[in-house]
Order: sequence, then structure tokens, then C-alpha cells
Amino acid sequence: MEPIAQMCDRIDAETAAREGAPTVHPEFDRLVRTIWRLRQPDGCPWDKAQTFDSLTRNMIEEAYEASDAMAASDIPHIREELGDVLEQVLLNAQIGEDGGDFGIDDVCRELNEKLVRRHPHIFGDPAEFGAVDSAGRVLDIWDDVKKQERADGYEPAGLLDSIPRSFPALLQCQKISKRAAKAGFEWDTVDDVWDQFESEHREFLAEEPGSEGRAMEFGDMLFSLVNVARREGIDAEEALEAANAKFRRRWGAMERMAAAEGREIDSYTTEELNVLWNRVKAGE
Repeated sequence: MEPIAQMCDRIDAETAAREGAPTVHPEFDRLVRTIWRLRQPDGCPWDKAQTFDSLTRNMIEEAYEASDAMAASDIPHIREELGDVLEQVLLNAQIGEDGGDFGIDDVCRELNEKLVRRHPHIFGDPAEFGAVDSAGRVLDIWDDVKKQERADGYEPAGLLDSIPRSFPALLQCQKISKRAAKAGFEWDTVDDVWDQFESEHREFLAEEPGSEGRAMEFGDMLFSLVNVARREGIDAEEALEAANAKFRRRWGAMERMAAAEGREIDSYTTEELNVLWNRVKAGE
């Protein structure tokens, strides 16, 4: 088999020969130098003080802000927030460089090698895969490649080890349940999953209110509901995001109604709030 580094060189030469292929990116190099300068002895005290650990939350927050801009299709905001994400990537890479562990070129090289490995239907033998014309087929290929990567030592050996524990709990749950199901740990029907949820609900009710056991059983109920969503073809994360957006929209309408009546929203009784809520729903 052709070594991955040699394969990447060959593929890059072929790609670079294509009309319109990107070539140089002077602004990227300029940005790399700016980040390097900020970490120099006479650089910025804040940037020099940063570590992988101190930047963990920044990375997550910048990614969420970029996601919000993308969801809103706000092009100027997307451009700005992607820049903030890139800053986090480059700053962490410079920290790695300063520690003698790795630099941005290592990050780019390893990403490129992974992209080549995970797209054998593009960069490998076309006869082996035939026509790959659907995203679902690509996902199947990726799953096969990831299995091989685990066997070759590129990925953690455990089936769930590569799912980041820093993911939001709902997203993490979706990925865990999907991988377990692909490995054969699955219910026969969605009705069986609902039965599992009912079983977890009974266990929840059997625990003492306010106890740690009750909280654990509540988590089990949520896990079961995520499996229901998966079996129904529903993205649980997106479904909850939509529910959050709907509640925000309705609550905002209630606040405007309260303002029109010359009142603060927290001055209403529960019964009055329910009246406002139903008025908003009826107006939708």
C-alpha cells in the first residue's frame, strides 16, 4: 500500500494541476506570524499566559458563536466568528510549537492525511467503490474507514473512546447510542424503546425525591428518549433546539403583550401567564 505521506504528495500535485485550484494564502501566513508575535517575550501578557487548559472554554464558546451565525445565515457575522475559531486553532498550535510538541504545519498535515484516508472513494481506486452518489453511502464508507483507523492505531481502540466527553450531553448521547446500535446493541422496534422508557420512568418514581438515585434515573429516561428519536429518524439536538426557539419566540410575544398592558412579565400570576401563553399559541 502507498504510504499516506507519499499519497498526499501525489494527490496534492494532481489537485494543484486542476484549473482554479487554490495556491497561496498570504493572509493565512500573515495571521500565523501575528499569533507567533503575540506569544513572543515582548508580546501580549494575556496571550503569553494561555495554556491548552485555559483555552478550552474559549474554543467551545467561539464554536457556538460561529454556529449561531451560520444558523442565521449572517454572512458578515459568519466571517467574523470563523476568524475567532481560527484564532483559537492558531493560538493552541502556537502553544504546541512553543512547547516543542507540534505546530500549525503538523495540524494541517495530519488533517490532510485524515481527509485523504477518509475519502477513499475520491482519492482511492474508483473501481473499488463504484458510484458514490449519496451522503448516506459516504457515511457508511467513513464508518468502515474509522474501524480500520482504530485497528491501525489512528483512533482510540474503544468504540466510544473518540466521542469527546466535552460534547453537550444530548449530542454525546446521540453519538453513543448510534455507535452502540451499529455494533448490534439495539432494540427490535421503536415500541421496545418506548417500553424501555416506561421501565426507566417506573424506576425514577421508585427513587426518593431529591435523591442522587432519582437524578440518575431521570438521566436514564432522557437517554431512552434520545433512542426513540434516533429510531424515528429525528435529530434530538435539533428537535430540542427548535423547541427552545419556539419557547423563546412565544415568551418574547408574551413580554410584548405585557408591555402593551403597562406591566412587567413577572407581575403576572401563573394563571394570567397561562392566558397570555394560550393567546400567543392561538395567534400562531
